[in-house]
Amino acid sequence: MPGNSFGKLFTITTFGESHGPAVGVVVDGVPAGLRLSQEDLEFELSFRKPGRLYVSGRREKDIPEILSGVYNGRTTGSPIAIVVRNTDVISSFYEEVRVKPRPGHADLPFIMRYGYENWDYRGGGRSSARETVGRVAAGAIAKKLLMFHDTWIAGRLKSLGPLDSPPADFLGILCSKYSPVRASDPDTEAKFQELVKQATVEGDSYGGVAEIVARNPPAGLGEPVFDKIKADLAKAILSIPAVTGFEYGLGFQASRMKGSEANDSIVRKGEKLGWRENKAGGILGGITTGEDIVVRCSFKPTSSIRKPQGTVDLRTGEPAEISVLGRHDPAVAIRGVSVAESMVAITLVDHSLRSGVIPPVKLEERQAEVIEDRWRRYMEECRPTAESQ
Repeated sequence: MPGNSFGKLFTITTFGESHGPAVGVVVDGVPAGLRLSQEDLEFELSFRKPGRLYVSGRREKDIPEILSGVYNGRTTGSPIAIVVRNTDVISSFYEEVRVKPRPGHADLPFIMRYGYENWDYRGGGRSSARETVGRVAAGAIAKKLLMFHDTWIAGRLKSLGPLDSPPADFLGILCSKYSPVRASDPDTEAKFQELVKQATVEGDSYGGVAEIVARNPPAGLGEPVFDKIKADLAKAILSIPAVTGFEYGLGFQASRMKGSEANDSIVRKGEKLGWRENKAGGILGGITTGEDIVVRCSFKPTSSIRKPQGTVDLRTGEPAEISVLGRHDPAVAIRGVSVAESMVAITLVDHSLRSGVIPPVKLEERQAEVIEDRWRRYMEECRPTAESQ
């Protein structure tokens, strides 16, 4: 199946199906000398892991196995293969799906493209959000490499269904990773939780908007025409299951403004020039400005819901109803925040390598130490204390 890879120098190829033996990723283009451990990958995977309150009840341990590309705790410059075993699979939930494609899901399009006899209906197969495990594992490597430039990536759930949240600073967005609904403040968290509970009781689901911020990104990333950074970010984000829209900076709001309102004054910021309000979200002309990159993406409501929906029985061709059983997220956007963070990081590190901002072949020992120190600070930031858990 083509189209399973992303990136030019930092390339990821994901593999595996929702109810197969495992899912995973092959990451190529990582310079030698980066310190990399299972702990680094587990840290990022923990924020998209199912089996927690307000998300899918599927209880996967999501323990990553590094099969290649790392020796003595450091990358070797060769492809890094990572596999995550599927350990909590109940395919019997999908017997009705086998003959009744789900509305809003990729079931029928997969049948149309590959043929009914080749379609893996168990848990959605390749079209399942389970595929994103590989993206988040690769995103951990990308996030760590971006520490070379002291670039940090963080995301939050900006809105859920009809509920929006107030503006948040970078620390609030970063701390949202420890919120069960990825909210950046306590009041919003309580409101989001009630909405998710309501959807669960009703057998329904909600959509949402994720907001991702890259703090202190390198300036000058992106090509002037087809490989604009905004274009590659859009492709990366829109490739995520259930994502229906992408914007950066002012986004669609700019279409309702005058030029005098949308333009941002250029000002001096210490030794450098910059923009007063960063209305462009860190990107102008398809090239990064050095200001924080701010992107948002919309997730549709989870299509697998208990509430009866209309479909067609493939055995008879007659109208039918389906009520989807199984363990599905009442709001896929909650765990989707981690996936969106990863795709932003993967895109930025690919362009950083292409632009020479990060050494493409080998990290010097001192460079690797600086990255490791910054990464440890990132892992410790906002970590809940034993008293608060």
